[in-house]
Amino acid sequence: MNVCVCIYVGDTENQVELEEKTRLINQVLELQHTLEDLSARVDAVKEENLKLKSENQVLGQYIENLMSASSVFQTTDTKSKRK
Repeated sequence: MNVCVCIYVGDTENQVELEEKTRLINQVLELQHTLEDLSARVDAVKEENLKLKSENQVLGQYIENLMSASSVFQTTDTKSKRK
């Protein structure tokens, strides 16, 4: 009778171990998917950042060109340089 109980306890322990391993594997897989999603998001943000930097450079150059072509800004620059 004791042997049967020991085997039953062993089976229960194996079942608990198996459930714990399954839970951990599922958790690892979920974390891997989360990491993949975060990596993809980081890549998308980096790409968007580069695009926005480029647009800012174009807009900055455009504003500089407008300011240099405008007599209003040239006069202001000249007055500020004299002071």
